[in-house]
Amino acid sequence: MIRTGGRCALSNFMLWQAAYAEIYVTQAYWPDFDRQEFGRALECYASRQRRFGKAPPVTQASAA
Repeated sequence: MIRTGGRCALSNFMLWQAAYAEIYVTQAYWPDFDRQEFGRALECYASRQRRFGKAPPVTQASAA
């Protein structure tokens, strides 16, 4: 889900559909949202570490 205008709130918009969605917030307003901004959103999404509900693996450093 892409939220334009820099607002982080969903304002009760599509809450059920957004329950497990990845949310990207951009400062660009909707009329200014172009291919370049969409490319940045895709790059941000591709760089996220997704675990699909699983806990991160426990390592020696985090166990101590």
